Amino acid sequence: MSNKLKFAVFGGGSWATAIVKMLCENLDEVGWYMRNTSAIEYLKKDKHNPNYLSSVEFDIDKLKLSNDINEMASYADYLIFVIPSAFLYKELEKLTVNIKGKVIFSAIKGIVPETSLIVGDHFYTNLKIPFKNIGVITGPCHAEEVALERLSYLTIASADQEKAQIVADNLSSDYIKCSLSEDVIGTEYAAMLKNIYAIAAGIAHGLGYGDNFQSVLMSNAIREMKKYVKRVYKMKRDINGSAYLGDLLVTGYSMFSRNRMFGTMIGKGYTVKSAQMEMSMIAEGYYAAKSAYKLNQEKEKTAKTPIIDAVYDILYNNKDARKVFKELTDKLD
Repeated sequence: MSNKLKFAVFGGGSWATAIVKMLCENLDEVGWYMRNTSAIEYLKKDKHNPNYLSSVEFDIDKLKLSNDINEMASYADYLIFVIPSAFLYKELEKLTVNIKGKVIFSAIKGIVPETSLIVGDHFYTNLKIPFKNIGVITGPCHAEEVALERLSYLTIASADQEKAQIVADNLSSDYIKCSLSEDVIGTEYAAMLKNIYAIAAGIAHGLGYGDNFQSVLMSNAIREMKKYVKRVYKMKRDINGSAYLGDLLVTGYSMFSRNRMFGTMIGKGYTVKSAQMEMSMIAEGYYAAKSAYKLNQEKEKTAKTPIIDAVYDILYNNKDARKVFKELTDKLD
């Protein structure tokens, strides 16, 4: 049944490339929307994404490539969005076809800046996609390790477990294992929050804090995440599960983590603008820090989030990172 359905991936970055690779293990044809026409032409000729995960070689006969978002939205039954959250709003404005009957899965780990909504909420609120047709693909999983075919784990969340299973079946392989979850909102918020905590870990590293402090920081981060997610959407969940704690750990500690890298540069004295210019990829946690902070402040009773507050103060209030972290150390236990 699942193999008769058509899948399309929207985005041209490393995570989009990794998801296309996973789908190609199971499907005869995979749709792929990329805004960059030169990247499409390069792919057709050289079988690699020239900008991301260039070690991955594709069977071009399996790829249906297009720079027309409407063509790809019309083509597929399951639409997997992997466009960075900072650019998603403008990309979706290009849609003229009706996608209300499509199944939408987000692999975007961030917040849409224009609406301050997680991606699933944005599709539900602004594009009127039924909640039962919305899902989330989350880690713990780095695109670079998928490219190397190292054993990796994904969590597929949807209110409709049959749809989640279809996505899981088409992403699974010898090196990809998938588990299912019904916590669509919680897993998506966790995926967004862990990027903020990874920036904090990077700032600490850049400032010269060692492993002992990092362990305390991550321990406090998972407890802070638990409070935040529970305040946003209360349901029974194990915050120590792979989609929450596991994803936090890999993003906070891995050398592949762009958010940790961004934080490290901030800790070493880079300005936000210079750090962004230095990186070739988007650090989703930068946008998430502002949205998460403001969303918490809008609540009638705010959750205590000293780590999010610290990152926000450094990135948006231009406060000195060393002074902010010195104050933060007294708030952790």
